[in-house]
Amino acid sequence: MSRGFSSSFLSLLIALTLAVVVSATPVVQVRENFIRLPLAKKFNLTGTHTLLARDQARVQLLNARAKARLTGTPLSSDAVISVPVDNQAVSYIATVSVGSPPTEYDLIVDTGSSNTWVGAGQPYVQTSTSRQTRDRVSVTYGSGDFSGTEFTDTVSLGSGLTINGQSIGAATRSEGFDGVDGILGIGPTDLTVGTLSPDTSSTIPTVTDNLFSQGIITADEVAVSFEPTTQEEVVNGELTFGGTDSSKFTGSINFAPITRTSPASEFWGINESIRYGTSTSILSNTAGIVDTGTTLTLIASDALTRYQRATGAVPDNATGLLRLTTAQFANLQSLFFTINGVTFEFTANAQIWPRALNTAIGGNANSVYLIVGSIGTPSGEGLDFINGQTWLERFYTVFDTANSRVGFANTPFTKATTN
Repeated sequence: MSRGFSSSFLSLLIALTLAVVVSATPVVQVRENFIRLPLAKKFNLTGTHTLLARDQARVQLLNARAKARLTGTPLSSDAVISVPVDNQAVSYIATVSVGSPPTEYDLIVDTGSSNTWVGAGQPYVQTSTSRQTRDRVSVTYGSGDFSGTEFTDTVSLGSGLTINGQSIGAATRSEGFDGVDGILGIGPTDLTVGTLSPDTSSTIPTVTDNLFSQGIITADEVAVSFEPTTQEEVVNGELTFGGTDSSKFTGSINFAPITRTSPASEFWGINESIRYGTSTSILSNTAGIVDTGTTLTLIASDALTRYQRATGAVPDNATGLLRLTTAQFANLQSLFFTINGVTFEFTANAQIWPRALNTAIGGNANSVYLIVGSIGTPSGEGLDFINGQTWLERFYTVFDTANSRVGFANTPFTKATTN
């Protein structure tokens, strides 16, 4: 065999081996051509209801909205339930510029909805780039709602990077959004169906969609990076449009397809199972969602019963959360979330509310509160968990529209002892 033939054969063998390895690993190629948008964590705890009640109201609304869309019927006002609107929320805020000359708006980043709108605080300012459409627009969120007029306008995410003709709702009425100007919706595009009138069957391209279609980013995806913090207001997060920021995660990004189980399939829904410690099953493999608009980490009511039994926690009336003694916390074991065959460790520290912020939620400064709560319904309902902000602060997350999947990776903060 000649030396040249041997070299060619070896090169082919290496190439085939690499191809097999790459195809067998659900890992995204790291793309550094992206847009960074800083995120600020903000508390707005002026209401009278607990974080848990607020999150459960959101769950009820998400369920009602998904079922209405699946049946092709309008969302009934009597399906929007439960807890009176107040402003008890923990939100991640992005500052976005709209119009020319631009006006800056502080918008809640929400993966559970897909409309972008302004005017809750600072009113929408019409400029030379504003174009009013024929539609009214309205969205209900469980913790609030808005209605107004649809415009298209220029939207800037900083550094001169602008989207032309982005749909913007200009609120003429809003409730439950004191301290912010509106919503930056980055959920699946189909969630916009039914939010316009008279064009009730139309979809509205999200900010991510338009960044991609206008060639500003090279991939139709957005990644979210949060850091756990003990401060009430701090810039501690980042949205990354069009790629993944390798400085924000460790190891590989492992992807899971959007679940086929309804109603979780209408959102950024995935399948996962949860166990406590080495062998205690908390939740069998089932469907739920990943959601920046939910503060806590919520699981089905029967799963919470198993979790409470395993931890020895007791309900705390003041906060609505489960409470541990310091001795119980010292023995608290990790939760393990298995997603598409990959297991992610949610440490004991990750499971508790930041103790420096106990009084901000009506708790006792010396207590230990768990951030795992009941979703309000038993398992088997098609939306059996929500991995909310408290979960996302420990894992890098990629919402990949083009491939209908969600990716996760560990970060330098996965095992932090911040709380």
